[in-house]
Amino acid sequence: MRPIDNFIDQIIQGDALEVLKEIPSDSVDMVFADPPFNLGKKYNSYDDKKKEIEYLDWARKWLREIVRITKPTGSIFVHNIPKWLIHFGSILNEFAIFRHWISWDAMGAPLGKTLLPNHYGILYYVKTKNFKFYDIRIPHMRCRNCNIILKDYGGKKHLIHPFGPLASDVWTDIHRIRHKKRRDEHPCQLPEPLLERLILMATDEGDIVLDPFIGTGTTAIAAKKLGRHFIGIDIDPYYVKLSREKLSNVKESKIGNFYVSVFLDKILTIRDKDWEKLKNYFIFENIELKAPKLKKLAEMQLALFTEKQK
Repeated sequence: MRPIDNFIDQIIQGDALEVLKEIPSDSVDMVFADPPFNLGKKYNSYDDKKKEIEYLDWARKWLREIVRITKPTGSIFVHNIPKWLIHFGSILNEFAIFRHWISWDAMGAPLGKTLLPNHYGILYYVKTKNFKFYDIRIPHMRCRNCNIILKDYGGKKHLIHPFGPLASDVWTDIHRIRHKKRRDEHPCQLPEPLLERLILMATDEGDIVLDPFIGTGTTAIAAKKLGRHFIGIDIDPYYVKLSREKLSNVKESKIGNFYVSVFLDKILTIRDKDWEKLKNYFIFENIELKAPKLKKLAEMQLALFTEKQK
C-alpha cells in the first residue's frame, strides 16, 4: 500500500479493484460508488454484460475494499438499480451498518412485464455509530408561475422553515441529465447536485471523497466545488482525460463562507446548521422566499450591510 497523500486530488486510470487495494485502510471520509449496471450499456473500455454470478462476485470484492478504506467516522454510498442493490445490501450487511435506502426519483424505460421503473437507489452505510452526519434542507416545492408553496401545511404556515424542509429519503427535486448540451459521452452520467447533496450531508470541508468508478468526473467535480479533496478511479483513458480537463475549470460553490449546492442559479441543498447565517443572503416576502442568483449575491450583501448601518 502507498500513503494516502499519493492519491489525493488525483484521477487515476486503472482497474478499480486493483487501485483500491493500494489505498490504506481507514483513510477516506466518504466513498460514492456508481458501478456499471450490467445491462449491456456501451462503455468505451468495460464489458457491461457479465453473468450474474460473475458480476456479484466482482461486486463483493470492491464492496469489501471500499468499506476497508473508509474511516470509522466516514460514509459509504452505492448507487444502482434495485435489482443489484438488493444484493449489494446483503453483502454490505456483513461488514457495515445500514443507514438508509435513498430513493432518487428518475424515470426509467418500460421493461416489459413490470411496473414502470421510476427510481434509482442509493444505499447509505457507515462503519461505526460514530459517523459524521449533517441535517440538510431542500427548497419548498413551488408553483412555477406564482411561486406559491405547493404543499398544504394545514394552517401551520407560520411554523414552516423559510428555505424548505429537512430532506427525507425520497429525492424528487434532482433530475437526470437529459439535455445533450449538459451531457458528456458517457451512458450513465449523474447530475452534480446529487453528489453535492450527499457530500454536504456526510463530510466536512477538507475531507476526502473517493469514487472508484468516476466516469467523467462528476463526484470529483462536486467535491472540489464544495472544498473537499477527491480521489477518482476509472479504467477508461478517455473518461480519465475528460475528468481531468473538466476539473481544471471548477470553482467553489459558496455563499459567503458557506458551501451550498446550486444548479442553474437555484440553490438546491444547504446545511441546516448554516441557515442562521445564510438567511441574511435571502429576500423574504411574507412566507415566500426568493433566492437570489449567485451573480447578485455581492450586491445583496452590500445592500443588507448598508441597511443595517442606518
